[in-house]
Amino acid sequence: MLSQRPREECGIFAIYGHEEAAKLTYFGLYALQHRGQESAGIVVSDGKQVREHKAMGLVPEIFDEPVLDKLKGHIALGHVRYSTTGSSLIVNAQPFRIQYAGRSLAIAHNGNLVNARQIRSELESRGSIFQTTMDTEVVLHLMAKFMKKGLEQAMIETMARVKGAYSMVIMTEDTIIAAKDPNGFRPLCLGQINSDYVVASETCALDLVEAEYIREIEPGEILIINKDGLRSITAGVKARKSQCIFELIYFARPDSNIFGQNVYMFRKKQGELLAGEFPRVVDFMMPFPDSGNYAATGYAQASGIPLEMGMIRNHYVGRTFIQPSQTMRDFGVKVKLNPVKELLKNKRVLIIEDSIIRGTTARTRIKTLRKIGAREVHMLVSCPPHRFPCHYGIDFSTRGELIAARKSVEEIRDITGLDSLGYLDINNLVKATDIPEQDLCLACFNGKYPVPIDEEFSKYCLEQ
Repeated sequence: MLSQRPREECGIFAIYGHEEAAKLTYFGLYALQHRGQESAGIVVSDGKQVREHKAMGLVPEIFDEPVLDKLKGHIALGHVRYSTTGSSLIVNAQPFRIQYAGRSLAIAHNGNLVNARQIRSELESRGSIFQTTMDTEVVLHLMAKFMKKGLEQAMIETMARVKGAYSMVIMTEDTIIAAKDPNGFRPLCLGQINSDYVVASETCALDLVEAEYIREIEPGEILIINKDGLRSITAGVKARKSQCIFELIYFARPDSNIFGQNVYMFRKKQGELLAGEFPRVVDFMMPFPDSGNYAATGYAQASGIPLEMGMIRNHYVGRTFIQPSQTMRDFGVKVKLNPVKELLKNKRVLIIEDSIIRGTTARTRIKTLRKIGAREVHMLVSCPPHRFPCHYGIDFSTRGELIAARKSVEEIRDITGLDSLGYLDINNLVKATDIPEQDLCLACFNGKYPVPIDEEFSKYCLEQ
């Protein structure tokens, strides 16, 4: 069954030069757990020997002290995964590692390659044998193909071939290479612990290991980290900067800085602008935690409407292996959030949400509020309607999954059982950032894709 919320992508953490590299990577992945809960892995090197451990599940379920003690080395690369391409199987867990010409190559990747199928077919026709269904493996096959030109040139040649969204780190026995696609879709930053370099998907991971933030890795940049220090080169591929706005709206942790923006302050600004667009006369307003918390704070402060927590989140809900029966079909939604009945009864309520993707979860929650006696239920969404699929690493990859692609705002209001529904205007969404509109990817709202995809895949996504 499809998730009713957007699914996280992947998180990357790497460190060079620290004697406890594996343990720091464990903590870094712990901070990035929100970006992927299907599998996790760590690869380490002492400069000669490479060791690894990966499994399905959450970071604290996979790694304990005995496991980490065996991962000896001063270089480490870690990954938490949610599958946007490739099945949810242990064979697809990352970092993905191969041996080629006596050398170890490991890769951790966040994003989606739009031409991976084409490249894979070309490589297979020339004798390449793939072990997984991941687009990530395509990168390693290309690296191996160009390796006779040297590691750095192999990276440049590979980036000239692959298209789409990728922030990735490749590790050998003695080197870390971090790279970002020329459009810069996904975040990837550089930090430092004393003289040791750290690369991470978000700054919250740097904070946990007490690393100093240096800067965001630039679109099309390749960073080489080894015994000689840090060196930056460019892939030489020109493209328009296209930073994913949904990273700021939804994926990144609110305590992170990505694309030069503080996520918490951005989401709060969304709420302030929403209050200017949609004034409402209600008894109080509330978020569905935790997704709407920060925009709700901004709306409350701008409007003067009281902010209440009308839904209480169960913070101890993780993955459940016991699936509800048909007669308990709403259990999966209810187990996470429970309403405060005495607060909501006979009240006019305004809900602040960060997105409506498929509409099923919203409908169930509104039904619950009606059932316990809420007199009016209004909703404001802190982004525009999602009308177009994402091809760059978010799991709403077909238009058929998006309720706003098929229904008007009024129809969504009626389907979900709301008294009123409003979405933040796209111009105000951009205004909430300090980023020029031309440097953002807004494709899921306006259908303007920065990187073209092949016609066959595009037709499939539009028809679904």
